[in-house]
Amino acid sequence: MTAEPVYTAVETTARVLCRLQGLAVTRTGTENVPRTGGAVIAINHTSYLDFIHAALAVRESKRKLRVMAKTELANNKVLAFLMRGCGVIEVDRSAGAEAFQVGVDALRRGELVGVYPEATISRSFEIKEFKSGAARMAIEANVPIIPVIVWGAQRLVTKGGPKNLGRNHFPISVEVGAPIDPVEPADALTEILRIEMDAILRHVQDGFAHESGAYWVPRRLGGGAPTSEEAAAMDVAERAKRTH
Repeated sequence: MTAEPVYTAVETTARVLCRLQGLAVTRTGTENVPRTGGAVIAINHTSYLDFIHAALAVRESKRKLRVMAKTELANNKVLAFLMRGCGVIEVDRSAGAEAFQVGVDALRRGELVGVYPEATISRSFEIKEFKSGAARMAIEANVPIIPVIVWGAQRLVTKGGPKNLGRNHFPISVEVGAPIDPVEPADALTEILRIEMDAILRHVQDGFAHESGAYWVPRRLGGGAPTSEEAAAMDVAERAKRTH
């Protein structure tokens, strides 16, 4: 559960910072967030700040978002305090069963649980392959999955990219898709979700101005980001480095 004062303070701070940065945020489809009852909020992952923009979109339905995040973040005392206050569900990647059950219980209580099906940031800024956790949670709790695409936040801060946290007037688009019922087996539901989120991403990108050769623009759109294959190889190399 969230601690109301902390969550409200973090939410208010995020809104103020967005205004100070001059961000031009467009939110569409927010009516797809259920006003009551549990749902898995599946968010694409291109930036360290995706969850903030997803939470602010959920806010338009007067709801709060409990995000699942890796437990290592709680090693920082300030982050640990904020995570507890915002009801973050900590995920130990080496033993995820406990976090999975916490998420399912929250969904059954009628909460909204934010999940990154890609698990890690997509360096290519394309939709990666999905883990099945979001689908399995939805099936277990018998709640819908709401796909959410955040686009443009990777210009602010992303893995391996510069930090542009000043007043920059960057456009950011957030689109909330229609609910997906948990009626398929987990693998099939995961693929349905991935296809839907990829379609929403491409739709959002169609209405976006992309700079040729820019690091934050996918190669498919003329940008300088790694291809999906190059990004996958970089992820493998990073994991290997951490284990040595």
